[in-house]
Amino acid sequence: MNIVIVESPAKAKTINKYLGSSYEVLASFGHVRDLPAKNGSVDPDANFKMIWEVDPKAASRLNDIAKSLKGADRLILATDPDREGEAISWHVLEVMKEKRALKDQKIERVVFNAITKQAVSEAMKNPRQIDGALVDAYMARRALDYLVGFTLSPVLWRKLPGARSAGRVQSVALRLVCDRELEIEKFVPREYWSLIATLLTPRGDAFEARLVGADGKKIQRLDVGSGAEAEDFKKALEMATYAVTAVDAKPARRNPQAPFTTSTLQQEASRKYGFAPAHTMRIAQRLYEGIDIGGETTGLITYMRTDGVQIAPEAITQARKVIGEDYGNAYVPDTPRQYQAKAKNAQEAHEAIRPTDLSRRPDAMSRKLDSDQARLYELIWKRTIASQMESAELERTTVDITAKAGARTLELRATGQVVKFDGFLALYQEGRDDEEDEDSRRLPAMSPNDALKRQSLSVTQHFTEPPPRFSEASLVKRMEELGIGRPSTYASILQVLKDRGYVKLEKKRLHGEDKGRVVVAFLESFFNRYVEYDFTANLEEQLDRISNNEISWQQVLKDFWTGFIGAVDDIKELRVAQVLDVLDDMLGQHIYPPRADGGDIRQCPSCGTGRLNLKAGKFGAFVGCSNYPECRYTRQLAADSEQTADRSLGQDPETGRDVWVKAGRFGPYIQLGEQKDYEEGEKPKRAGIPKGTSPADVDLELALKLLSLPREIGKHPETGQPITAGLGRFGPFVKHEKTYASLEAGDEVFDIGLNRAVTLIAEKVAKGPSRRFGADPGKAIGDHPTLGTIAVKSGRYGAYVTAGGVNATIPSDIEKDAITLPQAIALIDERAAKGGGKAKATKAAKPAKGKKAAADGDDAAPKKKPAAKKAAKPKTESTSKARAAVSSTAKTSPTKAAASKAPAKKSAGKT
Repeated sequence: MNIVIVESPAKAKTINKYLGSSYEVLASFGHVRDLPAKNGSVDPDANFKMIWEVDPKAASRLNDIAKSLKGADRLILATDPDREGEAISWHVLEVMKEKRALKDQKIERVVFNAITKQAVSEAMKNPRQIDGALVDAYMARRALDYLVGFTLSPVLWRKLPGARSAGRVQSVALRLVCDRELEIEKFVPREYWSLIATLLTPRGDAFEARLVGADGKKIQRLDVGSGAEAEDFKKALEMATYAVTAVDAKPARRNPQAPFTTSTLQQEASRKYGFAPAHTMRIAQRLYEGIDIGGETTGLITYMRTDGVQIAPEAITQARKVIGEDYGNAYVPDTPRQYQAKAKNAQEAHEAIRPTDLSRRPDAMSRKLDSDQARLYELIWKRTIASQMESAELERTTVDITAKAGARTLELRATGQVVKFDGFLALYQEGRDDEEDEDSRRLPAMSPNDALKRQSLSVTQHFTEPPPRFSEASLVKRMEELGIGRPSTYASILQVLKDRGYVKLEKKRLHGEDKGRVVVAFLESFFNRYVEYDFTANLEEQLDRISNNEISWQQVLKDFWTGFIGAVDDIKELRVAQVLDVLDDMLGQHIYPPRADGGDIRQCPSCGTGRLNLKAGKFGAFVGCSNYPECRYTRQLAADSEQTADRSLGQDPETGRDVWVKAGRFGPYIQLGEQKDYEEGEKPKRAGIPKGTSPADVDLELALKLLSLPREIGKHPETGQPITAGLGRFGPFVKHEKTYASLEAGDEVFDIGLNRAVTLIAEKVAKGPSRRFGADPGKAIGDHPTLGTIAVKSGRYGAYVTAGGVNATIPSDIEKDAITLPQAIALIDERAAKGGGKAKATKAAKPAKGKKAAADGDDAAPKKKPAAKKAAKPKTESTSKARAAVSSTAKTSPTKAAASKAPAKKSAGKT
């Protein structure tokens, strides 16, 4: 028997069919172990020794793999063909060694770029060993991210209360967004005027020409800067006679773009469909894992994490065949097109993203896919086919015109473009980011010296505009240009920034939030080198060199750590007030906008004598008065642009009731109608707004979709019971009987198909019963000095840490997975001192109506035995002594508090 390890259960099932009964294919479900989220997981003093911990969820799967290896001939590691995939194979192998599950089995590593029978069979014929250099590059990247996170984040928490974690690459991406905000704020609009004449040829054809010169001087776009100048030119043009000076027609060619890489796919899907990068990658994953075609599950696209732009020779041959069949031989170039990656650090080990079989046209596949899958497949298919099509042949025409007004000579110009042969444009044209569309108007036929007539004259005032905010597509493009991050990281980087509240997506543009701007200002002030674009790009290059086996991964970490820990040590000596003073000065233009009356921007509007300055509180930075506590004036850093007032979106066509976006106690929500529209005792229908969606972006169409949930997708093919999709407190889900499976994207809840829903339900069942209604085992992060092991858990009301029966809520400004052992100990000690959890001390309460009071924290006091009645001491004395005992116990230690619990309960209310 041959044991094959892949990452996903869907892939395991498919590949098992390809390979036959002599193979057993098992899924690791992604990574099986990671660095524990506690200090010491990477030890710089021990040559960066790393401590790995098996994920509790993966333990049973690893045991299954170990059992399957008994009597097996080979262990074939067939995880994904990238660094992460190489790392997963290495982790699985290391765990098997630790379990002593390997005897004399042969260990092989295979990779395939597509899940098709041919690709898998070919990969099995060409095994290799695990690539140690790729594993080293993975370990270096993982260690760097860990060291930055666990070293810098605590400094951030202490010096900037309310701030959240700072990631190595996320911080640099956040700086891009915040720097753009700064550019917008500093931007000063400039007035300019344009003069455009609509002219008629001798044959009566109309076209437009723009003023480009006057009196022998060129006029650029911003040169006409006032209404007076524009009026002067207008008078001259109104009395002028026009004639064609020259007609210049030049041929031009436009070549197709290369096939998709990860980043270009994310950009184009964002431009054309509004997909978030994370959503694009989820859909691409499903297309890669495949669908049922002719009774066999087949992958539809090649591997989707790549920055290579070449495609296999057989795919090129097939593309040329499809082009000839669908468009004719004129659209097939004489020789196949070859592409090279522009990025100097591109990893071209894999093909570009392409369909596995180009004969599967999008129209035919759309019946087998849900809406988003069909659109993304069509995009990939068109881009791949277009990349091998003939170039488009254009003719760019420029017409120069002279306008004579007495002694003055003015010059106008008209430009146009004609497509002589559309070539690849017949199939595909790439979208654009923040660029003006090329002037593609076709000009009428003209010849030099032709007299022209003026039909009309447009004189328009304009003002220059600030640079546009980044869209998700343009931010990914900019990161790629700078060499920041890698294909597999772009989606997660953007998601982390949104989840932490550092940026928000509003009308498809990324806005830097105040908390994000404060973090960036902090990092630029005290860790400037580590958020520099060049430094981050150079570090990425070094990581690439590690994967090429050119340099040692420990040396790269050593060079980084020496300077980094020095910068951390320097700031530890600074007081919070000093840090705030620096940030106050750096963010001054953002924090203190000009006043309408032109007065002092820092004067307190409440007391009139205090000065406004930046302060830090439990929930983050804010602006306060220097006369505190006499003056308690505070405000947020800047006005919140999010709409918080109730807003009507329009009427529901079915009921005629108004649809509202309302601001509630627990956040914004959608409501159908008002209470007055309903019967007594009947409540208006409401729907939550999905996480990551701004209330300002909710329109009537989206609101009606949300109000329509839950919706029935269809009947389960095995049970005949309905499968529904809905939006719950934990996000979007599908439900079949008592099984819930989470959806990966919020918008999927509206259009998920039956096939996908059945797959998710099956995968959820395969993973075993959910712990939603049972105890969360949590994740151990270390030991409390007196209460034993500390675990991080997820509870009904959020994440918390627990030890020895004491539960302490993790504040919202601390990431659950990033909490450190010292932080957890401090939270538990604070909770224990307040009398929280099982280890808390108890205090007597006043007896009520002859009944003995319950001890604090207990559901009921122990019942009093009738034969043991005793006289009670005065309430005040009993209560006072009990409180003193609690205070004394809490000050000693949590364990003593726990030990004192039983006698406290026993004596409560007794003499």
